[in-house]
Amino acid sequence: MATRVRKTNTEQRILDTAAGLFHRHGLRGVGVDQVIADSGVAKSTLYAHFRTKDDLIAAYLRRTDESWTGRLQEAAEAAGDEPAQQLVGLFDALLASFDRHGFFGCPFISAAVEAELDSKAHAATVAHTRRRQEWLTGLAGAAGAAEPAALAAHLGLLIDGALASGRLLQDRAVVDAAKAAARAAIHAQTTRNTTTAT
Repeated sequence: MATRVRKTNTEQRILDTAAGLFHRHGLRGVGVDQVIADSGVAKSTLYAHFRTKDDLIAAYLRRTDESWTGRLQEAAEAAGDEPAQQLVGLFDALLASFDRHGFFGCPFISAAVEAELDSKAHAATVAHTRRRQEWLTGLAGAAGAAEPAALAAHLGLLIDGALASGRLLQDRAVVDAAKAAARAAIHAQTTRNTTTAT
């Protein structure tokens, strides 16, 4: 049991180190040797956990998917009990991220640009986006949107656009604008559906 704990702690340290490096330098800008040096593990230890750099990036993205999705869901739930409130409130996760450390950009957008199409990193990015969109579509349906998938697609674009523009401009007003656009889109979809129903 103790061996498994040590392995988990080592794996966590490697992923923590890789995450920091990927945030600062991008996926292509970081070599395995740099991760090894900064994490303080032996080369054989890193390769025992991650056979290739692609495996390391994919693991980093899967871990990021869990934490980022959790933050979006927590922000949504904190906004209120109504699904429409939650769809608007999830943008507070972006504001909280900016307030913590500024915008480093979205690791999934970076991976979509930098990773090869047949890589595990690209597959992890696609899986993250699909999971997020399924969640948004479910919330949009619960909110009474006339076209839940269309509204979810709109909100996904606003999230991705805010993260990309936030990275470029380093201005939290970008997220405020995305949140306002989301509120208007949600209102339009849910009001139209109510009008149609009556």
